[in-house]
Amino acid sequence: MKVFCSGIGGIGLSAYASHLRAVGHEVSGTDKADSATVQSLKSRGISVTFNQDGSAVPKDAELFVYSEAVPPESPERVKALELNIRQISYFAALGELTAGADVIAICGTHGKSSTTAMAAKVFIDAGLDPNVVVGTKTADLNGENWRKGKSDLWIIEACEYRRSFLYLKPKVILMTNADGDHFDSFTSMEDYTKAFVEFASLLPEKGSVITHGNDKRTQSIVAEAKKTLIDADAEELPTLSVPGVHMQQNAQLVLALAKLRKLDEAKTKESLLGFAGSWRRMQVKGDTRLGVTVIDDYAHHPTEIRATIAAMKQKYPDRRLVCVFEPHTNDRTLKLWKEFTTSFTGVGQVLVTKVFDARPDKDSEKADVAKLAAEIGRTSKVACRPTASMEKTKVALDTLLMNDDVLLIMGAGNSTKLAAAMMI
Repeated sequence: MKVFCSGIGGIGLSAYASHLRAVGHEVSGTDKADSATVQSLKSRGISVTFNQDGSAVPKDAELFVYSEAVPPESPERVKALELNIRQISYFAALGELTAGADVIAICGTHGKSSTTAMAAKVFIDAGLDPNVVVGTKTADLNGENWRKGKSDLWIIEACEYRRSFLYLKPKVILMTNADGDHFDSFTSMEDYTKAFVEFASLLPEKGSVITHGNDKRTQSIVAEAKKTLIDADAEELPTLSVPGVHMQQNAQLVLALAKLRKLDEAKTKESLLGFAGSWRRMQVKGDTRLGVTVIDDYAHHPTEIRATIAAMKQKYPDRRLVCVFEPHTNDRTLKLWKEFTTSFTGVGQVLVTKVFDARPDKDSEKADVAKLAAEIGRTSKVACRPTASMEKTKVALDTLLMNDDVLLIMGAGNSTKLAAAMMI
């Protein structure tokens, strides 16, 4: 087929495009800016341009696949409509690509990227040659976010945003948790958990959900979907090379999956021990000339922030921890305001940047970052101040940081650029 992808540089759509190219389809697309992911796509013979006015859409394209970030009124989707090209979302396309396959889907509010990456490593090391789609990059996939295997097995990170995961037809589900997020697309916590019930209900009659048996919400979801619950908490917390109890809990899910698929237990544990982490998940960027260790992390939800801070304090118990937090969307910041204010206890200093405004069309109002910083300081009992742009944040860090500090930069937007800039 001749396929065009709008928003091709996204972490999910880029993996889909790469899979299509690997099996011989002609793929092209656009994105708003260049990136390492775009350069990787180009190296595979995928044409990518940065003009999104509609002129790049081929008149003879047979399929138009769009990222969830591309709205219906975008010039490219309007153009595809004029040309009568079939349009589907990335996850709908992924569902079609994997229809009838042996799909293992990893879902949850937090931890799904790391869990998917761990599962991929375990199944690759076991010689099962899986196809993989994951929302991060990992050394075990040669620095990529996808893998083309020769088997019928797919290990997929399944996102709940806009109920996207309902396009998949999994044989097994790993559910990390269901704490609540994306309330720009879910009307309530009940609506959020209902989506997970709907997803679990897609399993075959004898399909299983692997989750933590001590998590009452996921227990309830599995029971309502009338599926078999496999309790990952029956597995011991494995020894890992990456820090954090939350990472060990993710690995428990993979241990339970390996047992379900009858993989060798000793080899599975050895594989998990060799897991070196992934892109923007407590990723150590290195040490600056002043002796500050810089950590780049994707955490943008209060639960994730608390888990990451706990892991860093475990790994660096005798060093001062300085945090930069980039709020991700006004909607999330406002709806989880109270939880954010209590997430930074025990940190030496916190800097809060301006909000990464990923979905301005979904915002009813703007979050007051100065007020958020003040409340974080008061509630978490930590020195905290707003710093506006990443450039101003770097200036503040240059005067604040001291030798032997650990700098933890958290956010799902531009904060990764700050982490890179600190190493220059």
